[in-house]
Amino acid sequence: MRTVGTVVRGIRTPIIKENDDLATIVVESLLNAQKYEKFEFKNRDIVAITEAVVGISEGNYVTVDEIAKDLEAKFPTKEVGVVFPILSRNRFSMILKGIARAMNKITMLISFPSDEVGNGILDEEKLESSKYTLADVISEKEYYQNFGDFIHPFTGINMIDFYKDLITKENCEVEFVFANDAKEILNYTKNVLNCDIHTRYKTKALLEKSGANTVYGLYEIMNAPIGNSGFNPEYGLLGSNKSTEERLKLFPKTGNKLVNKIQQLLKEKTGKQIEVMVYGDGAFKDPVGHIWELADPVVSPAYTSGLEGTPNELKLKYISDNKFADLKGDELKEAIKSEIKSKNNNLKGNMLSQGTTPRRLTDLIGSLCDLTSGSGDKGTPVVFIQGYFDNLSDE
Repeated sequence: MRTVGTVVRGIRTPIIKENDDLATIVVESLLNAQKYEKFEFKNRDIVAITEAVVGISEGNYVTVDEIAKDLEAKFPTKEVGVVFPILSRNRFSMILKGIARAMNKITMLISFPSDEVGNGILDEEKLESSKYTLADVISEKEYYQNFGDFIHPFTGINMIDFYKDLITKENCEVEFVFANDAKEILNYTKNVLNCDIHTRYKTKALLEKSGANTVYGLYEIMNAPIGNSGFNPEYGLLGSNKSTEERLKLFPKTGNKLVNKIQQLLKEKTGKQIEVMVYGDGAFKDPVGHIWELADPVVSPAYTSGLEGTPNELKLKYISDNKFADLKGDELKEAIKSEIKSKNNNLKGNMLSQGTTPRRLTDLIGSLCDLTSGSGDKGTPVVFIQGYFDNLSDE
């Protein structure tokens, strides 16, 4: 009789460095963990690797100067409107340094009361009691007069002050404008870099339709190499992270090759068909800080084919309270097991999620992995999951 469902283990590995054979390190770390923890590999186990170590092993880095060179080529007038950047020292400040180094003037259009991923830019209670609505445009002067004393509760920083100081240190002029309509930037400049993540294509199309001369998305910056630089052909600078004061690590670009190689090696070593994925930020929201974790363009940029789709699940409490409301104990359990088996037979591979929130498997599993590994010093860039696809009918 099975008494345990899904089990998640953070797997410790050596410190990953540039040009390491990551596939071999991942497999050897798993086999070493099995030796000491005494678990058995099974079909449909899941191995997940954080995108950070994938990018590191690839050596997929760019410098601030390389970013500046790409921007100079794409915005030769040396003035640009930066639309909807996120407010992050780790995610965007290094990119902004490159923009400032390339330009003579930046007009920054900031959404309010928060950025795309929930980082606050002003006190929402003050906004509610002020004359301004979400449809208004707030000038830089008005922002400082009414909301300039705002300090982020987690970082202790006012990001407008932080960004302003960063830009001016690069000998670049900057003006801030606060609005929730991307088209507002066209009142200041017709040359635009839209920096939003999950609405990037919609914003770019809107700006082009509304009369912009030149529009690039952040995903189109460093989407090809500058000399011997790193690059990401699909995401450009999206998903990048600060590495040093002059260098960023890009979102990985060889993930598909990696996950399939790891799957093949594990098949050879264990005889089991194990699914493999690369994961970045999880897709969940902090109820206190209101920050939506997903600052990467996707939760998982690469995964093996067995992780396609959405969960094939029935919600037990819904079935128990409705179809089998008169049953209890073992009789209820057996009825639900029969229902699950019937559902599996009838679906014949199609996906169903009755009573559960429909989300992709890779988003759910990636979020689980992000919470497991964290972003600090746990030393577990690999997460091993067993029993994720099991249900009550499996004994």
